[in-house]
Amino acid sequence: MRFGFVPDAQGGQDRVRAALDALIERRLQLIEVNRYLPPEPPAAEVDARLAPIHARFESQAAFENAMTETGVTLDQLRARVRDDLRIESYVRQRFGGSYQPGDDEVARYYASHESEFMRNGSLRPYEEVRDEARKRLLDERTAALVREWVAGLRRRTDITILPR
Repeated sequence: MRFGFVPDAQGGQDRVRAALDALIERRLQLIEVNRYLPPEPPAAEVDARLAPIHARFESQAAFENAMTETGVTLDQLRARVRDDLRIESYVRQRFGGSYQPGDDEVARYYASHESEFMRNGSLRPYEEVRDEARKRLLDERTAALVREWVAGLRRRTDITILPR
């Protein structure tokens, strides 16, 4: 949580349990990803992803203090970011390119999500936001596929969470 690797708890959910669930799901994803060996992310991409993590802290000393307090090394942070990038690459490859919604489907999405396409209290014309609507529809579809995939990974695995 300190380095921003797990999302905040939603809707009154226990934050420790939310973090634990996120870590379990990430581990299951990584096991699956390691079966297929996606390409290594470039070092520059790892560095770019580390920059906002470092920026969460007010100074280099605060960053180093957080690493000391959590027992995490810079190499471990780099490995975490590297694995995150590998998971993202796998998800894009597996779920990202196979589905292309038709114009009718994009128009239905726009019509059913009009509140998302407002500017200054007015609905933006469909022609102006068609590409944005298509991207949002694709993002939602991909997120749903990933949730189903992760749920399947969880079902196929014995997970025991010990009480605090």
